[in-house]
Amino acid sequence: MEHTFHSSQWKWFELDIKDTQLIQEATKNSHQCKSWAKKVEKNDNNFINMYTGTPGEENLWGSLIYQQDVEKRDKNSTFHFFLTREKLITIDLDLSKLNLRNAKTMKEKMHHCKSPIEGFLVLLSEITADFLNKIDEFEVKLYTLLWDIKENNRTTILDRAAAVDHELLVWKNLVIPIKETKMAAEEAFGSQTAQGEQFQRAKCRIERVETLLDAYESEIKSVLNLENLISTHRGNEITKTLTIMTTLFAPTTALGAIWGMNFKHMPELEWKMGYAFAGVLIVISTVFLYFYLKSKGWMGDILNTKRKKSFFR
Repeated sequence: MEHTFHSSQWKWFELDIKDTQLIQEATKNSHQCKSWAKKVEKNDNNFINMYTGTPGEENLWGSLIYQQDVEKRDKNSTFHFFLTREKLITIDLDLSKLNLRNAKTMKEKMHHCKSPIEGFLVLLSEITADFLNKIDEFEVKLYTLLWDIKENNRTTILDRAAAVDHELLVWKNLVIPIKETKMAAEEAFGSQTAQGEQFQRAKCRIERVETLLDAYESEIKSVLNLENLISTHRGNEITKTLTIMTTLFAPTTALGAIWGMNFKHMPELEWKMGYAFAGVLIVISTVFLYFYLKSKGWMGDILNTKRKKSFFR
């Protein structure tokens, strides 16, 4: 599919990777553009390059991943671009995947741009806006996770926290090339580019995304630290409880082991009150140990773990 966008001062060629003849026609007057077109067929990752050797003939080219499934590594969408002072060429850019409310409005905005550089910055700005919309959905996941840790903390919460952390890394990985491309545009075409309205808008959106992601990263670290605190507390509580229970039943275990021996001569077996004596001795030993441990402060609050107001319920 080919779509050629004509402005009064520049052109935008939207091409499909399969349209080799159209690509050749669009790149016939530039050696760098031809080299870029050959690399496009073999590349589906982020990369960027530029030529600044001849004043007035600078160009910028590369590939950008603008869609990425957070669950599947290979499920993504990449578009390729070649930018000069006269034209913009994009290959495999599907605007419908950006969930733009009105792609026509975006193209009208590009039509009013004075150069392909401004038009390309509008495109970067809209890709970033799409990121912001999806990051809002990510924010809902993070908010739900924060309260589930307090209200319904289970082993699965840690898995969800790890999944949210991974999704955040995916978003940061998508934003970094966008930021690099914006910086490369300024480097390739000069500081005058950075003074334009579209550059400033793209810059503000990228910075907004970065600010949000940094804030969410801090929140996730706090979530993971909290989850680690809860897990450690519960682990210590369980270990403490098991240790105390083992200690309390030590007399029962020891005395039961002694009287369970199969020796022929055991005087206690002949006692009329032997069974009662053994029971009383076990109870007294257990009660003595309980109060001894309590006097040392080793019992803690293991009997109060069901408090309704406890955060660790």
